[in-house]
Amino acid sequence: MNLKSLDVQIVSNEKQLNDAFNIRKTVFVIEQQVPPAEEIDDLEPQSTHFILYIDEKPAGAGRYRTVDGYGKVERICVLKDFRGMGAGQAIMEKIATFAKEKGIKRLKLNAQTHAIPFYSKLGYQVVSDEFLDAGIPHKTMIKEI
Repeated sequence: MNLKSLDVQIVSNEKQLNDAFNIRKTVFVIEQQVPPAEEIDDLEPQSTHFILYIDEKPAGAGRYRTVDGYGKVERICVLKDFRGMGAGQAIMEKIATFAKEKGIKRLKLNAQTHAIPFYSKLGYQVVSDEFLDAGIPHKTMIKEI
């Protein structure tokens, strides 16, 4: 696929938020069988949401919160058709830039174990044993920024 534009934005309106939620539902609820009530949770209002558009089509999403002085990166996902072309990395870079601008020095995330190599390439290091979240194996990872 030849990409014309890859654009990660901080969600600032209802359409963008709905696009982000729809992508998350597709990836986590439909593909990975995460219960809908666990995917869209009570932390949404206090999170900063990110939406990725590729050629103006919604393609990826993520959210960010500041928790205990670190940046918590959550719900990173890219639609199947857009994986493997730098979309996830673009979302992660936008979140890291946002966190730095807020004075955050460390990012933390809970990675699905299959995604650990992806996050490792971005400089994250595993700091926990494996645990289950929504029935899916995860490990906590951190990165100094």
